[in-house]
Amino acid sequence: MRGRKIYAGAKLRDLRQRLSLTQKSFAAKLGVSLPYLNQMENNNRPVSSAVLLALAQEFGFDVTELSTGDSERLVSDMREALADPIFAETQPALADVRLAASNAPVLTRAFLELHRAYRQTQERLMSLDEALGRDDARLQPSPWEEVRDFFHYCDNYIDAVDRSAEIFAKDCDGPDWVRNAAENQLEKHGVRLRYTDHPALRQFDENSQTLSLSVHSSPQTQAFQMVLQLALITQNSLIEATLDLARFQTNEARAIAKIGLANYYAGAALMPYGLFLEAAQSERHDLERLATKFGVSVEQVAHRLSTLQRPGAKGIPFFFVRVDQAGTITKRHSATRLQFARFGGACPLWNVHRAFETPGRFLRQLAETPDGVRYISLARDVSKAGGSFGAPVQRFAIALGCEIKHASALVYSDTLDMNNPDAFEPIGISCRLCERKNCHQRSVPPLERNLSVDPNQRDILPYFIR
Repeated sequence: MRGRKIYAGAKLRDLRQRLSLTQKSFAAKLGVSLPYLNQMENNNRPVSSAVLLALAQEFGFDVTELSTGDSERLVSDMREALADPIFAETQPALADVRLAASNAPVLTRAFLELHRAYRQTQERLMSLDEALGRDDARLQPSPWEEVRDFFHYCDNYIDAVDRSAEIFAKDCDGPDWVRNAAENQLEKHGVRLRYTDHPALRQFDENSQTLSLSVHSSPQTQAFQMVLQLALITQNSLIEATLDLARFQTNEARAIAKIGLANYYAGAALMPYGLFLEAAQSERHDLERLATKFGVSVEQVAHRLSTLQRPGAKGIPFFFVRVDQAGTITKRHSATRLQFARFGGACPLWNVHRAFETPGRFLRQLAETPDGVRYISLARDVSKAGGSFGAPVQRFAIALGCEIKHASALVYSDTLDMNNPDAFEPIGISCRLCERKNCHQRSVPPLERNLSVDPNQRDILPYFIR
């Protein structure tokens, strides 16, 4: 946080209200005047170093939470929503968007929810002939997007579920112990385990209390599915309570989120927070060594690294994304200032797209976004065979990265010339939002900029961005 002013009025207000303190008493405990606190809560003043110290000493507050990426996520999502042509005549300044995200995050999320509903209405109208006469032709939010946003705005970290999984694995020494512990717990709950030739990764028959796992799955996948099913059986009350707090709009979204929370529990049990954080730091975040140590896949390690956001014990703020061959983002999360587009694909200049060309190899990239922030990005394909001849192959690639200031903590930064400005490739979020004027890979014009078209001149693009 050094060197950068922190405006965190909404979080200060939230902390004060959680403590049931008036502004006057809160100001007294922080050692500031009432008008000064009021100005900080309204983002007219940054949070001073003296206030940061008082928050830590007086309330044990993890001051790093004041600079988490929640506001940046909202700004990124708002910019994408406001790039919609319907706002062409009423484009607010970026400063106003940042002010709304910082001062009124609840209202900002409501705006994003409204815009999402608008988009879905437009999509339904475009296929009206298909919807006419159907009982379910009413507007409903996309359950998948609703769940994705739930994890997105929870910083991809669910504290109660994470800690419960850590307690389950506290006596386990290595991946085999976790698997054995899961087998023992399933047996104690009357669940019979069997391995079948069925292509489904996991099938649980409630009537016979039989859990069937595919013999074609890797041992890591079998262990993960075993712990996932155990979570659905033994952690149902905790998961349901978490779902109640989330207040999903549809039963479908709640059901998807329940599976997501069980997945989260399984990952956290196989890679317990404290042990995994310590190992990640000592191994300098070597994905392959961590995968071997914890008996999981490289993708699971990368995803887990992006969840290490426990207050008071945070890991490096990573971004994590998974894309398919068409460039569609199927998983996304960022604890950094780099935020991914909610709709469409990612920047084509990003190394994650080249990972399909070099299966089994890690690609490293030094990159710079239009705002001048520099990153180190690691990409690799994670394609999964179907298990038999002729079976379909799932083809995905993942990317994991962080801001360059953390690069020395990654083994992948070794031998990279990070002091050379020319070593950083220019990337963006998506073509619709990117402000670069001369990108040779631009597919569509930026919606926030005006264009100039000269029929007598052709450069990299058939238009000029003003």
